[in-house]
Amino acid sequence: MSTSQIAFLKGHGTENDFVIVPDPDNALTLPAATVARLCDRRAGIGGDGLLHVVRSAAHPEARSMADAAEWFMDYRNADGSIAEMCGNGVRVFAHYLQRAGLVEEGDLTVATRGGPKRVHLAKNGDITVSMGRALLPGESVTVSVGDRSWPARNVNMGNPHAVAFVDDLDHAGDLLTAPPVSPGTVYPDGVNVEFVVDRGPRHVGMRVHERGSGETRSCGTGACAVAVATARRDGADPATTGLPATYRVDLPGGTLVITEHPDGAIDMTGPAVIVAEGVIDRAWLETS
Repeated sequence: MSTSQIAFLKGHGTENDFVIVPDPDNALTLPAATVARLCDRRAGIGGDGLLHVVRSAAHPEARSMADAAEWFMDYRNADGSIAEMCGNGVRVFAHYLQRAGLVEEGDLTVATRGGPKRVHLAKNGDITVSMGRALLPGESVTVSVGDRSWPARNVNMGNPHAVAFVDDLDHAGDLLTAPPVSPGTVYPDGVNVEFVVDRGPRHVGMRVHERGSGETRSCGTGACAVAVATARRDGADPATTGLPATYRVDLPGGTLVITEHPDGAIDMTGPAVIVAEGVIDRAWLETS
């Protein structure tokens, strides 16, 4: 990792928090161990993940999207592993771009490993992300915690999810380790696991274990997966009814509003906050 100074910011979206590292020219090397140190909550800056801010044209994984999206969200989990997408991360990423004067209020497109994502920056500060379409693979899966187990809905939002409906969110346990999901062959690269309870008409609460990060205060793609799974459980399929389905999803860190449209497109609306900025101590970072 090289440069004279390494700037960072800290932000969150419904308390899903991130270390933000601006690097327009993709000049920094960010191996997994470095990301894990930065995201360490006791010995580092602390975060559920890291948002590496790079111009699409400067990153080999995003050059093909450069015409559609000037900026690439090179997202990493807290353990340093690479992830396809992070819905809360996209909102925080877009908020950073606006705060830095790199984009203006209104519409923009952000490149991600899950494809280009359309974003709308509203006057009231809310940010809406077009999250793409959900895929509903047919495999049946089961989620277990201790001696309890539940059937789970397999939903893919550019990253994999297993959504289980439970009577009490405490049944999810401490979520310090990944809940077992069987058969394991369905998710060879791991899976995000959501536990969901009903709170009213088109209103649910959830907890989530994010692969590579443990339990997080919020998960945007997880909230989308939950809304889609709940809609199907409720017999609501916008592609069939021709009507959008909107769900309020409460997470430990706040509330997101998820709308699935008849064409399958899913919008996620919620807040994003930048709380601090500074410079990383190179001597600390380079100490093994």
